[in-house]
Amino acid sequence: MAESPHLLVERSHSVLWLTLNRPERLNAFSPDMVAGLTEEIERAAVDDGVRAIVLSGAGRAFCAGGDVKTMGQSNAQQAYDHIGRLNRLILAMQRCEKPIIAAVHGFAAGAGFNLALACDFIIAADDTQFILSFAKVGLVSDGGGSYWLPRLVGPHLAKQLFFTAEPISARRLHELGVLSDVVPAETLREAAETIAVKLAQGPTKAIGHQKRLITHAMTASLEEILEEERLVQGLMVETADHREGVAAFQEKREPVFKGK
Repeated sequence: MAESPHLLVERSHSVLWLTLNRPERLNAFSPDMVAGLTEEIERAAVDDGVRAIVLSGAGRAFCAGGDVKTMGQSNAQQAYDHIGRLNRLILAMQRCEKPIIAAVHGFAAGAGFNLALACDFIIAADDTQFILSFAKVGLVSDGGGSYWLPRLVGPHLAKQLFFTAEPISARRLHELGVLSDVVPAETLREAAETIAVKLAQGPTKAIGHQKRLITHAMTASLEEILEEERLVQGLMVETADHREGVAAFQEKREPVFKGK
């Protein structure tokens, strides 16, 4: 696929930056944007040179979700196909063992909010507003919000946010444990870069397995997770990063992990 004008791609310090780039539409999804995001994340998943990913938006907002300008023009089959492509993106994000950080500003609405929820960290500017706007246009959530939000805030508050489509501030979501951090708008990129570089310098093989364990734990039994931890730890104790971590501890220095 040729590079999409709706997605900016750059690399810095083993960090892949993916910037949604439809500022005139508040970064509402387009087919090219969704396809480009999916392709970049699937490629990053198997690229040893990428050790962390940051997802951000150009212009005034992170992502408006579905494009209201084209709503009401799709039939059931077209909606089904579009959401299938969006689902592939969300699953690619979950299967990617590289940590993904959402740097959110302005506002995140509908499936744009859900896109952020699918990331491993959400850092938001302090003036950001989030809204699950589906009910305003007679729709239900897509992009995995029905899965993520009840697990984060409980079913009752999730229902309130979905049913009423009330805006919720970054500060409130941080208090609820949905956001990793809230920072002044002018320092958002710096804050996202700091955490991304720190993660990229970490034991990324172990981080990837831990990500998978946590995702599986949302639906698995305790017995299943205990056994999975047991099996994965057997792999981890033989990694170069584990040996480096132990050596660094013994030598009272900072470890230099290589993701191996």
